[in-house]
Amino acid sequence: MHKVASFLRGRLAVLTRQPCISPTLARIHVACGALCQKSALRSPPTDVPEMPPCSFSPEEYKGMSKARMMEIRQQNCSPMTMKVTYYKEPVFIHQGYMQWLWDVDGRRYLDLFAGVATVSVGHCHPKVRAAAEQQMKKLWHTTNIYVYPTLHEYCEKLVSYFPDPLKVIYLTNSGSEANDLAMLMARLHTGNYDIITLRGSYHGGSPQAMGLTSNAAYKYPIANGLGCTNTMCPDVFRGPWGGSHCRDSPVQTTRECSCAQGICMANEQYIGQLQETLATSVPTRIAAFFGEPIQGVGGAVQYPKNYLKQAYKLVRERGGICIADEVQTGFGRTGSHFWGFQGHDVIPDMVTMAKGIGNGFPMGAVVTTPEIAASFAKGIHFNTFGGNPVACAVASSVLDIIKEDGTQKVSLDVGSYLMVELAKLRDKYEIIGDVRGKGLQIGVEMVKDKVSRDPLSHQDMVEIFEDVKDMGVLIGKGGVYGQTFRIKPPMCITKEDADFFLAVFNKSIQNYMERR
Repeated sequence: MHKVASFLRGRLAVLTRQPCISPTLARIHVACGALCQKSALRSPPTDVPEMPPCSFSPEEYKGMSKARMMEIRQQNCSPMTMKVTYYKEPVFIHQGYMQWLWDVDGRRYLDLFAGVATVSVGHCHPKVRAAAEQQMKKLWHTTNIYVYPTLHEYCEKLVSYFPDPLKVIYLTNSGSEANDLAMLMARLHTGNYDIITLRGSYHGGSPQAMGLTSNAAYKYPIANGLGCTNTMCPDVFRGPWGGSHCRDSPVQTTRECSCAQGICMANEQYIGQLQETLATSVPTRIAAFFGEPIQGVGGAVQYPKNYLKQAYKLVRERGGICIADEVQTGFGRTGSHFWGFQGHDVIPDMVTMAKGIGNGFPMGAVVTTPEIAASFAKGIHFNTFGGNPVACAVASSVLDIIKEDGTQKVSLDVGSYLMVELAKLRDKYEIIGDVRGKGLQIGVEMVKDKVSRDPLSHQDMVEIFEDVKDMGVLIGKGGVYGQTFRIKPPMCITKEDADFFLAVFNKSIQNYMERR
C-alpha cells in the first residue's frame, strides 16, 4: 500500500506543479489508469517499475484539446504526419526538461529516443535556452553576405574538434541538406559521378539523398539518386558472416567464431563483397563512398573493426572521396570518441552532421578539406538560413555543455552499463537476438528465435513497443524490417534511469511471453 501511495504522490506532484521527488523510491507501483492512456484493446499492467524522481515542475497544460489536435492532424497536416505517428494512443507532448517529457495530462516519460537521436544534451537545457534568448535579444537573422560574430565564433570552435585537414565548414539546416551538399561537392571535386553506400543505410529523404538511402520504406517509385549504388552491409549479426569478436562494442554477437587473434574472416568476406561491387556495378573511377560509423535508422548496425579502414583505401584507389555521415553518431554519442569515425581509426575527406549539433534546433553542417572546398568555389552556393545567428549561438552552447557536463563520459559509462545489462536479458529471452552499439547509440534486435534469426513480426514488435510506452518510457524502432528497438537518449541520463528502463523492458518482454 505504501508503494501505491508513493506512486500517487509522485503523479499528483506533476499534476499540481509541485516537485516530483517522492520521499522514498519504491521499486514497483500499481498502474495509474486514466493517466496511462491505454488502448481499449489492451489491459493495463497490474504492476510496473517506478520512475526515478525528478525535481522539475512542468507548467499546467491549458491548450488545445487532444481531440482537436487529432482533427487538425488528420485534416490539415500532411498525410505523412499520421503515417509516422507512433502508438495506437499517440503521446501528446506538452513540455520537456533534460531526459524527461510530459504529456498534456501531466504524465511523465523517460525519453530514450531524444526526438530521433536529436536532443543531445537535454530537453530545454538551461544553458542552451539562455544562449538562444541572449542571441535573440541582439540579432535573429542575417546571412553570409554580411560578417557577424556568432558565425565565426562557432566555426572556429567546431573545427577545433576535427583533425587536419578537415578545417572548412559549410553550415546547413538539416542532415539531408548536408548530405545533398556533400554529394555535389564530391562529384565536382573528383569529376566522377558514382557514389557507393551500404544497404540498410539512411542518409536523408530529399530527392538526392533518397538515392543514398538503402531502405525500401523510405523510397518512392520515381527516379531518384541517379548514380548511387548500394553494397552489402557488413552486419555481423544478421549478415551471412559474423563472429564473437568482430565489433568495437561492450557486447558481441552470440555467433561462434574460430578466427585467430588479429584476424576477422567476416571482415574479409564483407570487403570481398565491396570489391565485387566495385568490379561489377560502377565505373573504374567513382566520386565517393558514404558510410555512417554506426547505422542509425538501420538499427544501430556495427561493422567489423577494420571494415571502414579497408573500404576507404579501396575507394581512394578509384579516385573517390570518403564521407562520414555523423548525423546520429557525432558529438560524443558513441562515448569513446567525439566523432564516430575516430572509433574506426580513419580520417574521412568530408563529414556531415545535424541532429545533435543544435540539441533540436534546426541545423546541419558539412566539414571538409581546403582542397575540396576550393573545387566547390567554382560556382556560387548560397544558403539563406545556413549559419543563422541564433543557430550558431545554440550550437556553440551545445559544444560548451558537452565539455562542461561531461556528456561524452556519460554516454560511455551509462551506455556501456546499459548494453551489458541488456545482454543479460538477451541471454534470458529467446526473442532478443542481439544487443549492440557504442555509448548511447544502442540497438536491440528482436527475433522469432535465435536459431533462424528471423525478424520478430511487426505486430509483436508493436505489442512490446506499446507496453514500454505505457510504463513510461519512449524508445524508437528501426532496422530494414522494423525489427530493432533503438535507444538513443539525451546524453544526460543516469544509471538510475537506465535501471528503470531495464526493469520496464524486462517487464514488457515478460508480458509478451505470457500473452504468447
